Amino acid sequence: MPTTLVAPKEALIAVIGNPNTGKTTLFNKLTGKRQRVGNYPGITVEKKTGRLEISGRQINLVDLPGAYSLAATSPDERVAVDVLTGNSDLPTPDLVVCVADAANLQRNLFLAMQVADFGLPMVLALNMTDEAGKLGIEIDVDKLSAKLGIPVVPMVAVKSQGLDQLKLAISAALERPQIPLTVNWPAGVTDALDTLEAGLANGEGEPLTHAELRRILFDADSALLERTGVHKDKIRPLLAAAREHLFKAGMNPLAAEALIVYKHLGSLLADVEQHHDTGKVPFSDKLDRVLTHRVWGLLIFLGVMYVVFQSIYAWASPFMDAIEWLTKLVQEPVSAWLASSPVLQSLFADGVIAGVGGMLVFLPQILILFFFIALLEDSGYMARAAFLMDKLFSWCGLNGKSFVPMLSGFACGIPAVMATRTIEDRKSRLTTILIAPLMSCSARLPVYVIMIGAFIEPHYGAKWAGFTLFAMHLLGLTIALPLAWFFTKFMFKGKSQPFLLELPPYRWPAPLNVIWRMWERGGQFVKRAGTIIFAMSVLIWALCYFPRPESVEEQAKQEVVQSEQAKGSTLTAIDEQLAKADSPLALALEHETASAYLEQSYMGRAGKFIQPLFAPAGFDWKITVGVLASFPAREVIISTLGIIYNLGTDVDEESDDLKSRMASEHWTSGPLKGRPVFNVPIALAIMVFFALCMQCGATVAIVIREAGLKWGIFSFAYMTVLAWIGSVLIYQIGMRIFA
Repeated sequence: MPTTLVAPKEALIAVIGNPNTGKTTLFNKLTGKRQRVGNYPGITVEKKTGRLEISGRQINLVDLPGAYSLAATSPDERVAVDVLTGNSDLPTPDLVVCVADAANLQRNLFLAMQVADFGLPMVLALNMTDEAGKLGIEIDVDKLSAKLGIPVVPMVAVKSQGLDQLKLAISAALERPQIPLTVNWPAGVTDALDTLEAGLANGEGEPLTHAELRRILFDADSALLERTGVHKDKIRPLLAAAREHLFKAGMNPLAAEALIVYKHLGSLLADVEQHHDTGKVPFSDKLDRVLTHRVWGLLIFLGVMYVVFQSIYAWASPFMDAIEWLTKLVQEPVSAWLASSPVLQSLFADGVIAGVGGMLVFLPQILILFFFIALLEDSGYMARAAFLMDKLFSWCGLNGKSFVPMLSGFACGIPAVMATRTIEDRKSRLTTILIAPLMSCSARLPVYVIMIGAFIEPHYGAKWAGFTLFAMHLLGLTIALPLAWFFTKFMFKGKSQPFLLELPPYRWPAPLNVIWRMWERGGQFVKRAGTIIFAMSVLIWALCYFPRPESVEEQAKQEVVQSEQAKGSTLTAIDEQLAKADSPLALALEHETASAYLEQSYMGRAGKFIQPLFAPAGFDWKITVGVLASFPAREVIISTLGIIYNLGTDVDEESDDLKSRMASEHWTSGPLKGRPVFNVPIALAIMVFFALCMQCGATVAIVIREAGLKWGIFSFAYMTVLAWIGSVLIYQIGMRIFA
């Protein structure tokens, strides 16, 4: 009878390790392009999964967030504990690959010992052995493997050294699992665990393992306590009774685990790890004397950040221009092809194609930003940058890693929000996400240029024009830092995590790793945030397009004809001019019709309806429509004003016609009838509104993607209120000064 071969079931392997151990590099080497990136359900912590095949067996890998411990006091640590205990959307792992830095073995093995406590099979990937060798560190791998009771594979992941040996070790461990030897806990700990176990036995939930009980004993893990079903009022006295055993044994519950585990590791590594004096000052130490110097280090850092900022702001421009050019190139034939159906023509040309182009135009900035972030992180410099900036930001509740996203915000809010992924502390990350859009991005520049060029420079000269432009860029930062203090002080519950900083050795970044991470982030933006941006663009198009009664066009034509007749033109001459599509009169009619349609559209009606709300800031209904229509992108106000003032959409911030038309605009009704609509206070109020308001659907979309719907709505709401208050104050004070 023939033998039936049964394929082994797919295995799940969790990859865990401290930050800066090369864990993600190893994950990328193992899985290549077979990766998926998302978020764990209900939490904005990134989940990266991938697939590989070893010896004919399909394996799923999950890259757990980098962590120094499993204290579960941060979202990243919470995710790690949940995955290891099978309480996430993933089953319990069949194997854990723990990645350790060979140059910092004892500290890295602390996490490995905590993972070992859960009784899962493990393979230790001893990474960066080349760096350890340069520091004179020699590790007896065989002896370490025997003492831990698990396979230990020395490797240099960035160079793919030891990768094949690791795959063989994984294959063998899946066939013959080896549970690592763990710490021998003293009597005080075991007595405390017995007390906890007995007290929790009457709960309605599932019983916990001793490893999980230790997480409660040492860390008061609230999520694990909830699983027991014991009422929270009983937990505090029970935990106090359990910890009393530790006090009696002369141990502090907050430090007991670390002291016990490190004592165990010191004994374990005594004859495993040898340190030889090389007689040389490490290269990292030499560089750090300069790069972390309080003066020279800061100047060098500012120079590096200037290059990053300049690259996002300037180097991306040709690519962004190319995308805009391609968008128009596609729009023209589609528009001509659908000319017989005006609704479909506008939907696809101005809605769909413009929406896709409006989303892709941000891609060059995102790719360049994450290219530099990957470069700085892999080289080891990013940790030094965070160290330098931490003291400057600590007063307002932020840490050093908030600086790069905030600086990136001066180019574009979207990559700035995405760059907050390097911030581990939840409070600091959320606060940075909320204030990063206040940085004056490049999209605000056209608004500044048109207002300064039309109303500041003609009256006060180039010096005051330059000062005004500088002040507008500084305004957001000036307001952002006090707001950060307020958010961290009063809004976000829970204690901030201590800013633990490891200075990894300097190394040459791996080009493929840098490019892969850059490409990965760009793909995430296109697939996730891009869909929201596209949907918003189509929605705004619809609000600006509908309703569209024919009477509007007829009325616009009648007004143009009457105006020309008043100038002495005959009906025959007028009809001849209108019959020529490129004649000045035909173009004037086209602009007048577009303006009339926009005025009676849902967006135009909304602008007129809420104009009284903006009256204290001096805005008429046309400015208000421009504000509403520019929600997808701030710079849209320029083309919107072009339509409203019958100049068409082919105007920009340098348009003399638009400046002249705005300067000659007067109120046609109300108490201000006959007075100019625009003046210096109005120009300043508009600039302040755009400087502080979240007039960018794409940024709202990415905030929702990174922080959740609640914070996306909040960020838009608070910035809109802030912008309104700022513009009203500037207008009211300005009218008293300039009146």
